[in-house]
Amino acid sequence: MILSGTEIRRRLGENSQNGDLVLRPYSDAGQQPASYDLRAGEDAVLLQGKCTLVPTLEWVELPGDLAGTLRCRSSFGRKGVLLGAGFVDPGFRGQLTLCLTNCGAGDIPIRKNDRIVQMIFHEVLGGGTVYNGRYQDSNGVVEARLS
Repeated sequence: MILSGTEIRRRLGENSQNGDLVLRPYSDAGQQPASYDLRAGEDAVLLQGKCTLVPTLEWVELPGDLAGTLRCRSSFGRKGVLLGAGFVDPGFRGQLTLCLTNCGAGDIPIRKNDRIVQMIFHEVLGGGTVYNGRYQDSNGVVEARLS
């Protein structure tokens, strides 16, 4: 089941350990009917034909019963931006590093606070195992950490 905007707001709290969803700083402008728009955490230029890593402004904490899917907002998709690595496991904490590839006709500027991706929240039934991997508590852009 996908969470509605009303349910996303209802689930917001201060601590994912208590079963709360955390999006900090939260913005009413980012709340959509069935998703939340995450913002760029810094200025960047998406160079034509290149992948650029951009951190989200929001610190995200998912409780054990929620997972997230990331989708590029259509306004950036129409410019030729593709988003890679678009799933967030239950239990994740940190800023997300977005892998944005510019397949468009020219460079695309991104400004801090631009709404660039949508996060869709899914209920996870019968879980119990939560994320505790190499990107836990990420802050800023985090390069690939290969094992």
